[in-house]
Order: sequence, then C-alpha cells, then structure tokens
Amino acid sequence: MNKIKVITGLMFSVLIATIFTQSCTTSKMIEQKSGAQLWGENCIRCHNMPSPADFTDVQWATIGLHMQDRVNLTDAEAKKIVDFMKSAN
Repeated sequence: MNKIKVITGLMFSVLIATIFTQSCTTSKMIEQKSGAQLWGENCIRCHNMPSPADFTDVQWATIGLHMQDRVNLTDAEAKKIVDFMKSAN
C-alpha cells in the first residue's frame, strides 16, 4: 500500500513538473516571436494580407482587440501583431 502511494506521488510530481516546464517554455517562445511571425502563424490562416494603409492606427487597435477574443491571443501577442501592422503603415 505504501509503495503505491509513493509511486503515485512521484508520478504526480513528474506530471506537475512537466506541465510547469512546458508552459514556461511556450511562454518564452511566444515572447521571442515578432509581430510579423505571430501574424503569419495566426492571422494568415483566415485572412489575406491587407494593406496596412487600409486601416488607421486606431482601427488596427480595434481590430486587434476584436481578433484577440476570437482567436484567443494573449495581450502580448495581440499587441505585437497590432504594432507590426501599425509600423507597416
């Protein structure tokens, strides 16, 4: 009985450590990506590349907020994408 508890505890600890390590690695990878990379990975799936001049900076910010909710982007990802579109304007 004690062996089962010890093994179960060890397995649970390994699982938690793996999840924590995975989430930290994913966060660091996202932080390193540029707005252009994030746009290419997320927006291009459904959209052709609009001309950045098609929208004002305010409109890009609004579009970013709208799409952040629809695509489930983090605040940092949405900001990088919007900044990328504004900078190309």
